[in-house]
Amino acid sequence: MSLRTLFNRRPRLRPFLRRHPILRRSLIAAATALAVFLGVVGWSIGTALLAPGTDTTEARLAEWGRDHGLSGAVDWLERRQYQEHPPQVGGSLSNQAKELLGPAGGAGAAPPAAAKAQLPPAVAPFAAPAQPGEGQWRATEVVDGKPVLAETYLRPDASHTSYLTGLAWIDHTSVRFVLHPGFDEPGGTWAQQPTVPAGQRTGLLATWNGGFRIQDSQGGYYQDGRTVGQLREGAASEIFYTDGSMTIGQWGRDATMGPRVEAVRQNLDLLVDHSTVLPGVDSGVEENWGASLYGSFYVWRSGIGVTANGDLLYACGPALSVRSLAEVLQRAGAVRAMELDINPSWVSFMSYDSAADPTNPNPVKILDFDRPADRYYDQSSRDFVSAYSRTPVAPQAH
Repeated sequence: MSLRTLFNRRPRLRPFLRRHPILRRSLIAAATALAVFLGVVGWSIGTALLAPGTDTTEARLAEWGRDHGLSGAVDWLERRQYQEHPPQVGGSLSNQAKELLGPAGGAGAAPPAAAKAQLPPAVAPFAAPAQPGEGQWRATEVVDGKPVLAETYLRPDASHTSYLTGLAWIDHTSVRFVLHPGFDEPGGTWAQQPTVPAGQRTGLLATWNGGFRIQDSQGGYYQDGRTVGQLREGAASEIFYTDGSMTIGQWGRDATMGPRVEAVRQNLDLLVDHSTVLPGVDSGVEENWGASLYGSFYVWRSGIGVTANGDLLYACGPALSVRSLAEVLQRAGAVRAMELDINPSWVSFMSYDSAADPTNPNPVKILDFDRPADRYYDQSSRDFVSAYSRTPVAPQAH
């Protein structure tokens, strides 16, 4: 019911408003302005909810709020959620989690003995006693008898013993890497698409999430010769080269701009440097490691690192602080490592099973995070990375 109709139906209001025409016109103007405002807000929210991609309703509303001056309210709600529902301390792994550690788990079947010898050393568990299979690498892709992608699982620390952290290892000599822009982050038009489209999936081995939104990353995004935000000296960076290789490092020290640099994705500061967890992981946690979820909160987090010989390591899990994320990557062999995105709506790592159809491999999640496994087969609102085999991958079941 409009205010005009309400005023005309209320006998006490009608004489009063007739005696005060200026007030009557002001109230009608205010009602009209309110209706227009609500209409614009409703259209804006509706547009966000109907945007392409697989973003959850919760994630879409949170992003809309942050884009419209409600960051404080969104952050407060997220803090309350994690303060009131922290991960369990102690306890045992579920049967489903134990299956991930076994030969039939998500880390794939055991490779031939020759390939197994080429896998990284096992990762020593943090919690005791160790569970069978904990920290033991299992190949998900073997090319020409050589493992190029492997996964393992371990509990993130000695306290959160009912949760698993997923780890992936990628042989840098056998893989080429592609940075994909998201249609919202960084937004705009780029040569690379915000998806892995049909016709470009042969040889796809893995995909994983990017970092914080550019405005929160304390750095920039560079691709196609242009930059969104600003590349910051000293920032932790994923650096992509024209030959398809990539590394993790500190911008300005481990890499600088030059003709070989294809793309750069920066996010915060390094967690691990010279194989050492940096003391900064325990300080400035709100500003440096997530304005809403802080660094000391045990939440869904993800990170990526590089080993001494250049191989890539990815880690994610539901009960990680900034320190425990850094310690997992360090223990797995990272000489340098950085945090990527946090929050169950954004963390994701998928390997791809080419057994049924090498041209359209089936995505397999490393852990049971919120997003669907095929999220990057659809349009992505956020940037992400894809990894392809440099040589044909023979069909192999996980």
